[in-house]
Amino acid sequence: MVLKLTSRSRVDPDMVRKLNNLAVRGLAEMFDIEKQLFCFRVKRNDYGVMKEGFSFRYTIISLLGLRRIETQGIKSPVNVQIALDKLLENNINIQNIGDIGLLLWLCALASPQRLIRIYSELDIKSALRRYSDARQGRTVELSWFLTGLAYTALVLKKDEPIGLADLTANTYRLLKNNYGGKGIFRHLKRTSFTGMIRGQIGSFADQVYPIYALARFAQAYNSEEALKMALDCAKTICRLQGPLGQWWWHYNSLTGRTVGRYPVYAVHQDGMAPMALSAIGEVTELDFSEPIYKGLEWITGSNELGCDLIDTSQNVIWRSFYRKKYKMYCDEILFLLRFPKGKNSYKDIDVNFECRPYHLGWILYAFATKE
Repeated sequence: MVLKLTSRSRVDPDMVRKLNNLAVRGLAEMFDIEKQLFCFRVKRNDYGVMKEGFSFRYTIISLLGLRRIETQGIKSPVNVQIALDKLLENNINIQNIGDIGLLLWLCALASPQRLIRIYSELDIKSALRRYSDARQGRTVELSWFLTGLAYTALVLKKDEPIGLADLTANTYRLLKNNYGGKGIFRHLKRTSFTGMIRGQIGSFADQVYPIYALARFAQAYNSEEALKMALDCAKTICRLQGPLGQWWWHYNSLTGRTVGRYPVYAVHQDGMAPMALSAIGEVTELDFSEPIYKGLEWITGSNELGCDLIDTSQNVIWRSFYRKKYKMYCDEILFLLRFPKGKNSYKDIDVNFECRPYHLGWILYAFATKE
């Protein structure tokens, strides 16, 4: 695929409007007003869909999306401030640096006057030492934390807490250490045992969240190095995008190549990729709407199965196309060994009929300003 960045291309507003409207309706149905939490997921059964569990993390991400539509003058079906109050009351649920980053991010955008107090109460300055995901150097979680810190700096400006700049710089260095130099981030640092086994592989999430985080870090601290890293990663995933617009699942950070293709997740197609590419496009003044739009078309039926994953009757978007695990692992081994790829066969692809609220939250976050 040749990446084309033009000022003339744009994402179809009708499709964006359809996605936004469905996301608002779906999130309204996934919210528990008594607990002030979103469910973990909904799954299809013989009677429709059934909600399962609750998620602190998915609630934060969903509120990020709903806050985004509020800034555009659209009424949220959930009172974002009341739900945020409840999250802050229950911050004992925070057990990793990723959730701290997401909470900072949400507070910066929805309730910036609380940032100084939250920074102190959650002992943000020691977070890199306290949480195992930070010590393991996990790319996604470090990216969320860096995003939260960058937004804190952007919002507070000269009133930022003492030590915030140093903490942000340290977080940036940890994330930078996971960059393989070929446009791809690995999943976690390679010094751990797990990192030695999986160190060179990164998922699609390990690419899009750093792109977004580095774009915001570059804005906050005027870092050309961070911006170049984010742009190289964005260009790499666009170059590797599938012929039908698929955002593939696993990448080799040492070679800059695709390793494993499936599962292909709907949230990558219509939420996470648009969010990240729009952010880097905004900062660099480059237009990534062509690969974004191609990814959206995959959702609506221009895909391997000719299946529209948008189910307006249930207000959900089904989660993914997947293959049996043994088939997926065999394919990844063949990719790593660089064996020639055989003819594409879609006979063993199935649809995962579940939907998670964070998916709908990222849709709103990516597209609330695009109608």
